[in-house]
Amino acid sequence: MEPSLHLDRTPRPARTSGATLSSLQLTGDVHPLLARAADEVMRGWAQSMGPNSDLSEAKTSLEWLAFSVDIGARGFVPERGEAASALSRYLLERLGSVLLSLLGEDSSVERGEALRLMRGVDIVRRAIEPDWDRYFSSQLSGPDGLNLVVEVAHDIRSPLTSIRCLAETLERGMSGPVTEAQRKQLRLIYSASLGLSSMATDVIEIARRGDVLADGEAVPFSVAETLESVVDMVRPIAEEKGLLVRFEGPPTDHRMGRPVGLSRVILNLTTNALKFTDEGIVEITTRATGISRLEFSVKDSGHGISEEAMSKLYQPFRRSSGRAGRSGHFFSGTGLGLAMCRKLLGAMGSELKFETESGKGTRFYFELELPAVPRL
Repeated sequence: MEPSLHLDRTPRPARTSGATLSSLQLTGDVHPLLARAADEVMRGWAQSMGPNSDLSEAKTSLEWLAFSVDIGARGFVPERGEAASALSRYLLERLGSVLLSLLGEDSSVERGEALRLMRGVDIVRRAIEPDWDRYFSSQLSGPDGLNLVVEVAHDIRSPLTSIRCLAETLERGMSGPVTEAQRKQLRLIYSASLGLSSMATDVIEIARRGDVLADGEAVPFSVAETLESVVDMVRPIAEEKGLLVRFEGPPTDHRMGRPVGLSRVILNLTTNALKFTDEGIVEITTRATGISRLEFSVKDSGHGISEEAMSKLYQPFRRSSGRAGRSGHFFSGTGLGLAMCRKLLGAMGSELKFETESGKGTRFYFELELPAVPRL
């Protein structure tokens, strides 16, 4: 372990020996090249600030930095104190840059000595950096931590939606012809942005309990149109992997229900099915189980779910384990999507179930009360 040396951060008397306010002539206490580098940085700062500027803070900070770098080069580590100012961090970067340039010009400095000086710069940099781990932990565990997570997810989701739309527009040739290689790359971009956008949405909904339905009340809607919109969204993913996606609507299409919540669940289950299926087909089907009840099913021809994974399938922020197929893990590593689906279905009075067989695939299914309506 490197020895630690406490450095006094209180201002020292300026060691300028008649120097002008725009210079910093350190004497005796530091390496000559380090003193020269500090003086050049001070002059450059004074020039950039212009005449009649208060340079006292910069002089005090730069003097402390130069002495600290010299001490760090001799093997001592400054104790971590309060985070240094942005000015100090900027001046240290300039000091390191100028020092490196001077070391390259001065052939009399041995390589070992040059490395020690630059190591001193790095030691001081680590000592004055803010403790970001502690800062982020305090922010996330504070009273506004949940709101912060939601805001970050919102900020991530918006540009991803734009990327997805642009990729789809280009892939379809609406902005001009594209080659087959470019089409494949655009499908990859679309798939990645859709996956990340869906994850951001899952984070937002889980942070807000996950059981708050976007559709406040049941409305008339077309089941077939809802399923078709999901298939349209995942089609680039399926085409890129060479998979077939098909859906089958109910005999009585027009129903009374919550299409937004239903679409979120079906989309999540379908993207999961595509993600962990290497070849074959993904089927979205519906069938009547009563006068006003429908069963929705998403079935894939993938690897199936291992017994070890079943016990924590709906657990958010879980870690998946076991051998993965060519397309990745048997299910997503975070578990946010399935946890969100379960909560949304619970809010709609249903339950998510599954059946699986190793090497033959998995089927997720649920039932909803969706009374038929004569027309929309």
